[in-house]
Amino acid sequence: MSGRSGDNVLVTGALGQIGTDLVEALRKKHGIYSVIASDIRQPDGHHRAEDGPFMILDVLDTDSVTRICKEENVGTIYHLAALLSATGQRNPDLCRKVNVGGTVSVLETAKECSLKVYLPSSIAVFGPDAPKHAPQVTDLNPTTVYGETKVTGEALALEYRKKYGVDARGIRYPGLVSYKAPAGGGTTDYAVEIFHSAIDGGNYECFVRADTRLPMLYMDDAIRATISLMDAPTDSLGPSRAGYNISCLSFTAKELADVISERVDGFTCDFVPDVRQEYADSWPDSIDGSIAEREWGWAPEFDLDQMVEEMLQGLSGN
Repeated sequence: MSGRSGDNVLVTGALGQIGTDLVEALRKKHGIYSVIASDIRQPDGHHRAEDGPFMILDVLDTDSVTRICKEENVGTIYHLAALLSATGQRNPDLCRKVNVGGTVSVLETAKECSLKVYLPSSIAVFGPDAPKHAPQVTDLNPTTVYGETKVTGEALALEYRKKYGVDARGIRYPGLVSYKAPAGGGTTDYAVEIFHSAIDGGNYECFVRADTRLPMLYMDDAIRATISLMDAPTDSLGPSRAGYNISCLSFTAKELADVISERVDGFTCDFVPDVRQEYADSWPDSIDGSIAEREWGWAPEFDLDQMVEEMLQGLSGN
């Protein structure tokens, strides 16, 4: 690796579901003007673009990514720009181009500028042959294009570490639940949409079966996990560093609907599965996060009841 890294932070895909919360947390940690939010689209009044530095950035343009990192004294990139599972399945070529091409672009910049990189992975790396309680190490045979790109991303992160010394880290995110930004086109979006329907209209038509059980995490926990991993000493991290399983919630769509109905009078949920059911069926029910617990001390804080309470309060206050 060549070049010298700086102290500032660049977040790609900053206007998305994760980026909205992560930029806020990073600015609290590092200072408003030390964290540069970026996205390929105009912010149109998005508060993340108004409360600190923001740049339009196409992550496929490696020269632009590298130039910004040099000019802005960047030392760490959180690379969140991606097409998610349901959107990616409708646009497979674009999904591969953005997800893999963007990852290579960021890793090339990290190699040249000696940067630390966060590259998120996903439970979509698992396929139907993985155990339903997914271990850290198992065969990865995803059935979605999005999952394929995340398997490739993990492999690229390890390759760049071995060949060039790039410090790249990642978490296999479960379904993420947040009220601060809209869901982003993923298979677990029902666990966000259901809250909006409960607040707005009282009925939700859920696109997975009632008994569909998936790993989930409240966004506050996801952000804390992300920053905790990036803060961990590099010598504490083993070969799972490019895609850690993390301990999280595990509940069915009906269990979530029932907890919401206990708190929202008149709320009802109908289960009408669509093509996204196939993607959900190929993923594990729960995750073994013991290696993350051992190597960098991860443990979630929110249970299902706490998550539902936070979501309803957050949406009611918006």
